[in-house]
Amino acid sequence: MSAKKLSVIPAATIVSKILLLRNQRVLINADLATLYGVTTKRLNEQVNRNIKRFPPDFMFQLTAGEKNRWSQIATTSQV
Repeated sequence: MSAKKLSVIPAATIVSKILLLRNQRVLINADLATLYGVTTKRLNEQVNRNIKRFPPDFMFQLTAGEKNRWSQIATTSQV
């Protein structure tokens, strides 16, 4: 049995990933997956598999406009 090494993620790293959408603080699934060290696909699979463990307002689908704004923010923050 192998033990998985855990590391502490600095709070500033997490805070920098938080966006304000629809007057709510959110993390995009891709950013959350990166923080957990898994693929976005795997994160989404696990959430969907265990959906009853989450409150009804746990997640929502971005609109096309929100996706565009988020991708522009992500692109400019990487420059």
